[in-house]
Amino acid sequence: MPHHIIIMLAAGIGVPVLAALNAALGRQIGSPAVAAAVLFIVAFAVAAGTAVATNPSAAAKLAGAPRHLFLAGVLVAFYVLSITWIAPTMGVGNAVFVVLLGQLISAAAIDHFGLFTAQASPLTLTRAAGIALMAAGVFVTQKV
Repeated sequence: MPHHIIIMLAAGIGVPVLAALNAALGRQIGSPAVAAAVLFIVAFAVAAGTAVATNPSAAAKLAGAPRHLFLAGVLVAFYVLSITWIAPTMGVGNAVFVVLLGQLISAAAIDHFGLFTAQASPLTLTRAAGIALMAAGVFVTQKV
């Protein structure tokens, strides 16, 4: 389990870096949409290579997967396009902090209701207070 924490910490560190790099690419070439498309091409190549290397038979199971699960790709595209467009004007920190606030709210709802086959974890007063404290921290860091 500790290695999961390290991997997720690295992924979290990567989110603002991704936002800054892609926003800079969008400004450099004059098109946030093209920058997002390039990001997806690179990401697809990395993900496809990893998929083939780790579980080549999984692709055959795609036909039987519920179609609503593919909406995750739409959400990734929305995130990348929005952060690429907005980060240059709002600032990477502000944009990522607002995204973080949205993630806290969404994660609490998914866990509370056990949505999308997630393990249910009720939103207790303690968890809600922790989320509120994190949200307050996000707010304070952006107001200072």
